Order: sequence, then C-alpha cells, then structure tokens
Amino acid sequence: MRRLFPSSSAPAPAPEWSLEEIAEEYAYPPLEERTAGASGASGAWLRGNMVASLDGAIHHGGRSQPLSSQADMWIFGVLRALADVVVVGAETVRQEGYRPAKPRAAFAARRAASGQSPAPAIAVVSASLELDFSLPLFTEPVVPTLLLTGADAPPARLALAREAGAEVVFAGEGVAVEPSRVPGALAARGLRRQLTEGGPTLLGGFAAAGVLDELCLSVAPRITVGDAPRITRGPVLPVPDEFTLDGVLEEDGFLFTRYRRYRQSAE
Repeated sequence: MRRLFPSSSAPAPAPEWSLEEIAEEYAYPPLEERTAGASGASGAWLRGNMVASLDGAIHHGGRSQPLSSQADMWIFGVLRALADVVVVGAETVRQEGYRPAKPRAAFAARRAASGQSPAPAIAVVSASLELDFSLPLFTEPVVPTLLLTGADAPPARLALAREAGAEVVFAGEGVAVEPSRVPGALAARGLRRQLTEGGPTLLGGFAAAGVLDELCLSVAPRITVGDAPRITRGPVLPVPDEFTLDGVLEEDGFLFTRYRRYRQSAE
C-alpha cells in the first residue's frame, strides 16, 4: 500500500502496512475538531465508509463483496475498530447478513486507553422495526445492539426488540428517524466516534441533513454495468455539498480516499 496524498518526504512504508499504521492514518480527529463537527453534537464525528466501482455501482449481484479486496477489508476492519458505534440501515442489515462486531486483540489496548468498549456497538436505523430479533446481531452482541427509531414506532415491535435485548434510542418525533438527530442521540450515550456503512438511503439522509463529517470511499478498479445504485439515494440537494480531499491510499489499483466536509476544514 502507498500513500498518494498527502505526499510525504519520509521513506516509503513497507508494501504491507501494519494495522497500527492504518489505524493512525484513519484516527478520528482530536476532540476540538469533533466538537465543531457538522452535526453540532458535542464531540460527535460521523464518518461514512462505502465502496463503489469505477462506474459508480455499490454492489454486484446485491452484495458489496465482489467490489472489495484484501486491503479494502483491512481498512473496513480498522474503521470499525476505531469507532464507538457503527450505524447501519435496516435493509443493509438484511441484505448483508450483519452480525455483531467482535473484539480484536490488536486493538484492545488502544480501545481501553480511549475509554471504549471492547467492540463497537451496532446501531440499526429502522422505522418499522421489521427485523429478525433471533439473529446473532441481537442474541450474541458483545455490547447491546441499538435500534434507532421514531417515537411513534410500532409498540408491538418495540416490545419484541426489548425482549431480545436491544436498546431502543428515539431519534424522531414521528415514526421515521430524523437523520439530523442521530449523531446527537448517539453522542448523548457517549458514542461520539461514529461510523456509518450505509446503505445509500441512510447515507443520503445524513448527507442531505448536513451531518456527515467525513466520507471514506473505496474506488474499485472494476466496471459492473447494470443498474446498481450510487452510494447515496434521496432528493437532490439544492446546491451540491462540498468536501475537501484529506487523503488517498492505493493498492492493486484500488483507491482509498478520505474527504472531509468543506466547512470543517475551512474553519
């Protein structure tokens, strides 16, 4: 793996970076920067992580795995290991077969020093709560799985979720979740290092609400054609939201880019 941006005069690292080197590359910003994040929530920093093909597809055959690589999975794992919470949409949970995050020995000391739980919590965004609560995501988590929903969520589904051990977090006045309220609701629980893995509707909601601080986009050197969606889905923004390039790594033709929302970098 090599760094393309920002360039460095230091000797090039070994071709295969260590997990610690990748972790340093993707470390969350210092608290003072996170306090000024897009959401305005105290200390919250919401980072998105997605992969896309050269022609903009986010999956092939309904799964993101065909667009991934070994280096992409390393970075995927490191981003999770750095986060307090992983926020994901209910449809992505169903399609990708989400399981609870597991503790990783390589990050145990780092997480302990940061006051983090052994593994990040998974927070599922769902208005209907139509989820299978018998899945390991709910029955076998190291830390309880969170359900982000609206205050008017179906009472019967709420009861089933709580019986399964999930912790319910309300982030909306009606049935639906309000994306603008998610970072604050999680930060209030001490979950400030936030990572979302989509899907496109959830990521689009965060972007449209102006609470997405950072986007980590892996670009796969592959073309899929087909009609797979883009990384975001939702109503068009009146004016495109600007991000600034923060870093680019490369391995085997894959580009691992990081962008910060422009106004944070400009402040």
